[in-house]
Amino acid sequence: MIETEHKLRIDLAAAFRMAAHFDLNEGICNHFSVVLPGAEAQYLINPYGVHWSEMRPDDLLLLDSDGKVIRGSGEVEATARNIHVAGHKANPRHVCILHTHMPFATSLTMIENGRLEMAHQTATRFYGRTAYEEEFGGLALDASEGERIAQGSADRGDADIVFLANHGVMVGGPSVAVAFDDLYFLERACRQQVYAMSTGKTLKIIPEAECRETARQWMQVLDFQAQEHFKALKRIVAQD
Repeated sequence: MIETEHKLRIDLAAAFRMAAHFDLNEGICNHFSVVLPGAEAQYLINPYGVHWSEMRPDDLLLLDSDGKVIRGSGEVEATARNIHVAGHKANPRHVCILHTHMPFATSLTMIENGRLEMAHQTATRFYGRTAYEEEFGGLALDASEGERIAQGSADRGDADIVFLANHGVMVGGPSVAVAFDDLYFLERACRQQVYAMSTGKTLKIIPEAECRETARQWMQVLDFQAQEHFKALKRIVAQD
């Protein structure tokens, strides 16, 4: 268990530094978490006040199932506790949950009926895996708002991506590597769409059958690609 926790700390800390490298963070806000394996739910999460670019494995806090810090120095921000504890409880298959206000994905949450459109190959990676929380509920300073947000993917058993109205996105995955890979490519897909929309021209939507088939192809290589991509990015942030 000690070895497993150490590895998860290394991976999650690296994910923070990667996110900062690609400008996916917003100040010292937003938060990532990962579940430690075991019968008793425990979560690693970032402490408030540490910039993502400087995050190290030992900086991460260990929380119990109620969101109380049981190991580590510092405090967990209230919205982080409420969103992530509720998210993991509502969706046990999401070992890792990443929440950001990254620019291009967030911009789609600011548009009336904003959706990630199936207009590019990268977008099809998320075909059938995306949900939308249509109402903005303010800051998640109490547990009820965290639970409301978590319900967005809980209601859709296949949803790994949730766009939060006027807020940001949640990405959940079976590992840090897969969740981060989805986060990275989600922002790329949203950026491509925003750039295309800025021309004022009509988006050319990929037909349903092709979307479904391309999504199936993505799923065949998703884990392998994510692990290899994550290794490469670890090498990059190690040099920062």
